[in-house]
Amino acid sequence: MHLREFFSEDAVSLDLASASKDDVLRELAGLLRLDAKAEGMLFKMLKRRETLGSTGVGQGIAIPHCRSLVVNRLRVAFGRKASGIDFKAIDDKPVHYFFLIVAPPLEVSNQYLPVLGKLAQFAKEPDVPARLAALKTPQDLLALLEEKAI
Repeated sequence: MHLREFFSEDAVSLDLASASKDDVLRELAGLLRLDAKAEGMLFKMLKRRETLGSTGVGQGIAIPHCRSLVVNRLRVAFGRKASGIDFKAIDDKPVHYFFLIVAPPLEVSNQYLPVLGKLAQFAKEPDVPARLAALKTPQDLLALLEEKAI
C-alpha cells in the first residue's frame, strides 16, 4: 500500500481560499464532493476531532482526520494555503499544507490508521514542505507521493 493510491487530482486544491481553521476544514470537506448534509456532518466531526488536540503536526503540515458515516470507503484530500493558517500546530507555526483523511466507522480493509501513519511519516521528511510549496499542479503532488513511495 502506497499513499499515492488514495489520492486523485480532483481532491487536490493548491490555492485554498480559507482564512480560518474552520473554513479550511469546510473547504477540505468540500474537496470530497459530498452532498451538503454530508459535508456539514463531516465538518462537525473534524471540528470535534480538533477539540481533542490540533492535527497540526509541524513543518507547516496538518493532517485533519476522522471516521464518519458520510463515506463508505477511505477518502483523502489535499489543500495548500500559501499564506498559512493558525491551526494551533504543535510547533505554533502557521499551517500551509493540509492532508484530510476520512474513513467509515467500520472499515474491512483497515486502511485508516496505516494511511494516517504514512502521511505522518511523509510529513516528517525534511524536504517535503519545500516540495509541497513548489507544486504547480495536482499531478505534481501525485508524482511527489509516487517518488517518495511511502
